[in-house]
Amino acid sequence: MPRPHDRARKMYTLLGPDGRPRPSTRPGILGGHRRGRIYGRLDCPAARRAIARGGYMRERVFFADERTAVAAGYRPCAVCLPERYARWKVARAAALR
Repeated sequence: MPRPHDRARKMYTLLGPDGRPRPSTRPGILGGHRRGRIYGRLDCPAARRAIARGGYMRERVFFADERTAVAAGYRPCAVCLPERYARWKVARAAALR
C-alpha cells in the first residue's frame, strides 16, 4: 500500500506577480477574472453569480495572496472586498490627477 508521502501531490496553477501562470502545490486563497483584472475572495457572491451564468471560468485565475494579485495588476472586487476597493479607488483617482 502506498504511503501518503509517495502519492503525487495535486498541482494548482496560480498567477505570479508578473501575471504569468505558475505551478503550485498549494491552492490559491484569492480568485480573479483575467479580462476584468479583478481579484476577490473565493466565496465572492458576484463571482459565484458569474460562474453560475457560465463563461466566467475561462477567465478565472487564482492568487497565492493579495500582494501577488496587486503586483500582477489586479484591483480588489467592490462586492466582496468593499473597504479595499474604496482605498484602491481613492488611490487611483489621486494617481490620475
